[in-house]
Amino acid sequence: MGVADGSAEVREALLRMRRSTGLSVAFGGLLTGPRQFRISDMTGTTTPALRGLAIRTGSGLGGKAAALTRPLAVTDYHSSHVISHEYDAAVAMEGLRSVMAVPVVVRGRVRGVLYGALRRPLAFGDRPLSAAMDAARELEQTLAVRDEVHRLLSVAQQPTTADPAMWEEVREAHGELRALAQRVPDPALRRELLGACGRLARASATDPHATTAVELSPREVDVLACVASGATNTVAGERLGLRPETVKSYLRSSMRKLGVHTRLEAVVAARRAGVLP
Repeated sequence: MGVADGSAEVREALLRMRRSTGLSVAFGGLLTGPRQFRISDMTGTTTPALRGLAIRTGSGLGGKAAALTRPLAVTDYHSSHVISHEYDAAVAMEGLRSVMAVPVVVRGRVRGVLYGALRRPLAFGDRPLSAAMDAARELEQTLAVRDEVHRLLSVAQQPTTADPAMWEEVREAHGELRALAQRVPDPALRRELLGACGRLARASATDPHATTAVELSPREVDVLACVASGATNTVAGERLGLRPETVKSYLRSSMRKLGVHTRLEAVVAARRAGVLP
């Protein structure tokens, strides 16, 4: 799975939303163009009518929610006078009546819409709307992390030649990628991130034989990557979700394995061994 693909997260958000709201149906998708998103994932549906439906910004309930960047709801979709009705056929085929739409907004930009629906005309209370908004906020945070991962991978994959400034940028990206990997729930994406980190580190190794002699744990490498960026034990702990004492313990064990006695020596030895870029 590529870093830009958020389909797994959309599915998880819809499942979470349906469980927490008690709604019959949940569906949604992400932007596929500058003013269009597509319904890519559904749960609770009984027909394929909504799958792949392309929604233009401003059209229908979800398109209007995207244009206004705020949640909207209608008690009876077909008789509503506050939305346009380009998508009535698909909604009718699925038998939906009450529908809510919550935009997914990342850094001020709409990235998609999540819908919840009932097959009877009932007004939504505060609880289901609040739960739907919570699901959208969690999806927004996940997409923000993916965006940052994509940016850092782009930096990390730039050719560095012998440019010291570029190497420093790559090293900074390496440390941030390792920290981000701990926050990514998707195991495939996490493996992709850590694999990219490993390739960066090996590319900078000055001692090709040292990589087989040093075996640091993933957390020891995480700590060394933070230390290499100049982070204190406290700052490293904040980045990695560890206590400063735990950071110190990992640092001590990595220094022992590398056969060094100071933080600086540990970073230099790790780079020589291809553990850090």
